Amino acid sequence: MKTFATIQEAFEFWVKNIYPSLAPDMKKGRAVQAMQDYLYERGISEKRMRRILLEFGHFEIETIVRLKP
Repeated sequence: MKTFATIQEAFEFWVKNIYPSLAPDMKKGRAVQAMQDYLYERGISEKRMRRILLEFGHFEIETIVRLKP
């Protein structure tokens, strides 16, 4: 299991490693638009990244906030 510090880090991993291996019918619509928006710096929200990771990447997302002593 791979762990990421941020959603952006996980999304970059998805773009480089998971998106290329998706079936051709899955590389349409939301997935390709999100990938292109990220690569060409057209802007993609964290909320949209989360949706793509959950739908097309088999990711599990947890939010952890810690107060340091």
